[in-house]
Amino acid sequence: MIRDTLSVVAGDVRLAVYVSGPRDAPPILLVHGYPDSAAVWEPVRAQLDQRYRVISYDVRGAGASEAPATRSAYRLERLAADLAAVADATCGTRPFHLVGHDWGSIQCWEAVTDPAFKGRIASYTSISGPCLDHASLGLRGGDGVQLGQQPASRPAYEPVKRPFGSGLRQTLKSWYIVFFHLPWLPELVWRAGGARCWPLWLRVTERVRPEPDPAQRRNALNGLNLYRANFIDRLLRPRSRHAHAPVHFIVPLRDRYVGPALSLGLEGWLGAYRRTEIDAGHWVVLREPERIAALIESFVAQQRVGLEPAAGATISARAAGV
Repeated sequence: MIRDTLSVVAGDVRLAVYVSGPRDAPPILLVHGYPDSAAVWEPVRAQLDQRYRVISYDVRGAGASEAPATRSAYRLERLAADLAAVADATCGTRPFHLVGHDWGSIQCWEAVTDPAFKGRIASYTSISGPCLDHASLGLRGGDGVQLGQQPASRPAYEPVKRPFGSGLRQTLKSWYIVFFHLPWLPELVWRAGGARCWPLWLRVTERVRPEPDPAQRRNALNGLNLYRANFIDRLLRPRSRHAHAPVHFIVPLRDRYVGPALSLGLEGWLGAYRRTEIDAGHWVVLREPERIAALIESFVAQQRVGLEPAAGATISARAAGV
């Protein structure tokens, strides 16, 4: 299928957007993570664009998209505005199915929980990227968090119930977030050979052989601002965020960075939602694109026929037949 490249203005930057598939097919919008570009989705696109209008884009600062001049321009609300600009340019007024991986998933939660997007997002599939607000509440156990003014009859927050010890386990998995907040050192590592060695790291830890990304160092250096502009603020000041679209978590059980517990106990924020646990690592979108495409398509089809997941439903990929 021929892939078209568009240039979309989103506030202070131009974004490179990639579109393929039949124009009248249901749109699926894919958002990549760190330190990737939209190229990470190409194997999944190849599985979907015969039946869907598949859209991806390089997030601000990555790939062929422009980078803003300030760290504050990487805040979640600006990233959600980018998503809106891409959706306007490629989908018009049609609702779209949203899929995010890693930081792409983290930033998409901003839109999925923003009432301004209600009715535009037909479904949301999240892969290895929690809502920072929900994650912060989960690490605190939901205790003592004031989230703004509420009626006297309602609590100021909704607790996130997780297995005992899951907060500590996730903190250990998230060591790299602390590292990315250090001054100068992360940039030095990426410039001194980290970007060049990144494909080797993926081969050793994920057993994947990605195509070389000429923008790898640029992705890594600019993308540090995603962490620095958002994590501490959300950790200290989590917000009450309720999803307005059906949610599906794809949960790789061998993920080195995001633990399975981060997608548990969220009924108070999401309503009924679906979890699919799979025996895979973090970069499953590269290693097993056929499986990921099948899971995305299954959830999209479920929404198109009007089915809703049972509350807290968790299934294995084997049980789902993929």
